Amino acid sequence: MYDKIKADIVTAMKDKDTLKLQTLRGIKGDADLEHINKKVEINDELMINVLSRGIKTRKESIGEFEKGGRDDLIAKTNEEIELLQSYLPEQLSSDEISKIIDEVFAKVNPKSEKDMGLIMKEVSPLVKGKADMKEVSTLIKEKLSNL
Repeated sequence: MYDKIKADIVTAMKDKDTLKLQTLRGIKGDADLEHINKKVEINDELMINVLSRGIKTRKESIGEFEKGGRDDLIAKTNEEIELLQSYLPEQLSSDEISKIIDEVFAKVNPKSEKDMGLIMKEVSPLVKGKADMKEVSTLIKEKLSNL
């Protein structure tokens, strides 16, 4: 994944695609920084974490841009999100996420909403990078409230 991003940076330079170039350079820089600071190997798992964090940050920025009425920045940020999502593994559907949550519920057998942490601990590695964790959290809370 890291090598693909590096190759796409070169392609973006040749094509003079500034948005793609800036976005990918930022992600590559974040991965390099994580590699240096945490002394971890650059692998697909690290790249999924960096990409997911980049997408989450941009989604939060869109909320701020909406408050400020900056449609131009919203459009640009949405393009960046689409670009970053193209590097992530295929996203799970809501049905697939629900199925995974059901399996974890059967395994953990939660008694109340206080067991949210236990369930998230089990579900997170199964869906990391493949689903929006906010959606996963919402589905788990909904299921816990029905106990």
